[in-house]
Amino acid sequence: MTVLHLFILSLIQGLTEFLPISSSGHLILLPQIFGWQNQGLEMDVALHVGTLAAVLIYFRNDVWKMITHFITYCIRGFSSQDFDQEVKLAFSLIVATLPAVFVGFLLKKSGLGDMRQVSVIAFTSLFFGLVLFVFDHIGTQKKDLNQITLKRGFLIGLGQAISLVPGVSRSGICISVGLALGFNRLAAARFAFLMAIPSIIGAATLTAYDALQIQNAVVWADIGLGIVFSSLAGLAAIHFMLTFLARHTLTIFVIYRIILSVGIWVFLK
Repeated sequence: MTVLHLFILSLIQGLTEFLPISSSGHLILLPQIFGWQNQGLEMDVALHVGTLAAVLIYFRNDVWKMITHFITYCIRGFSSQDFDQEVKLAFSLIVATLPAVFVGFLLKKSGLGDMRQVSVIAFTSLFFGLVLFVFDHIGTQKKDLNQITLKRGFLIGLGQAISLVPGVSRSGICISVGLALGFNRLAAARFAFLMAIPSIIGAATLTAYDALQIQNAVVWADIGLGIVFSSLAGLAAIHFMLTFLARHTLTIFVIYRIILSVGIWVFLK
């Protein structure tokens, strides 16, 4: 794999994991557009590790507070006095992850997990782009992240479960549900990005397990570059989104998704 190939793959993964335009959809489309061979499960793991590193680095203070407060809460016997905002956020993220774990397990067991057709991506890109547009404009946007609850986290998690279908966009559907629940854009995006931590860990673990079964030769230099490139792209994407959403709507991403859908139907279908 050339450095250019690696760089493009890493850039697409790092950016689209956090922009509401679907990383899985773009990674499926890339080989068809450029005529590349599939990058392999080992590189998929590397790209996931890179984006995981990005979100851990960017939200390192939030993550550290959640971990330390959660441990304190457990050590002190689950005292209500220690159930503060950080503990509530940690529990909300755990609850939000459960639907995707359950649905992913069912899809894998049923053999329906492979929905990588370009027609699926064209439809989901358009439909869930319009969903994003609707809730971005009708949501009250009065709640901040301090108002997250286990129920609201679970509902956002149901959205994340839907994003197992390529083209939906994990960040896009999570932000959409957050907006529908009345959260402002920044709060919805922050929660969606923090949700990426357990979801990426889970996806990387499963992909690594599948890769070990195949036992292909691993080019460690490519793996290292993939991690570095995707983490840098991820950091840039997170910072861009949080800065952008402080002043703008999500309409530009909806327009992109519509153009992408039309382009797939015209050129790749």
